[in-house]
Amino acid sequence: MSISEKLSENIDGHEVQVKHLVFTVSNFLSFSRIPAAIILVYLHSQYKESWTWGIFTIILYIILSDFLDGWVARWLNQVSELGKSIDPFADKLGAFIMFYYLISIGWIPYWFLWFFVIRDGMILAGSTIIKIRYGKVAMSVMSGKISVNVLALYWLAIFFYPEAKEVHFYILSATVAIMVYSFFDYMIRFFKIIKGAEFN
Repeated sequence: MSISEKLSENIDGHEVQVKHLVFTVSNFLSFSRIPAAIILVYLHSQYKESWTWGIFTIILYIILSDFLDGWVARWLNQVSELGKSIDPFADKLGAFIMFYYLISIGWIPYWFLWFFVIRDGMILAGSTIIKIRYGKVAMSVMSGKISVNVLALYWLAIFFYPEAKEVHFYILSATVAIMVYSFFDYMIRFFKIIKGAEFN
């Protein structure tokens, strides 16, 4: 297979019909993760342990909605340009809110915030370049979804077992490793698109 033929292949595996829709179930699920993260932080800051299971329920919703939004969009044939933007934006902003709070109360090392912001800022910059150049947003990669959920696992471990320092270290190490892998996954995808690969 020639280089030109490889570039003409869709890097998402198959072509997906992307629509210009706004009010969809999947978009609601994606956007709802932002207020959910705000409510979660508020409940913990105000009520601490008395709202432990309420907080756990919200975290469970955040994780499930992250899996469901894309599946619902495909099932209902409602994959949209807005949805492709909201989904990663909600992931990043929601995670930032949750982790900034834990850093502010001294439960997570401060350097992790800088690592998170720099990584996600570079991914966002690449996505913006693609949007400007091609007029559409590239879909998230699977490793990005996995990294978000490993982040959630780390948050849960910190929140429910604050004394388990050794466990925190191993989960943090795994989280950083997966986020680094995901970053390079995004970069490889970015350069393929810039070189002419088709994408949804």
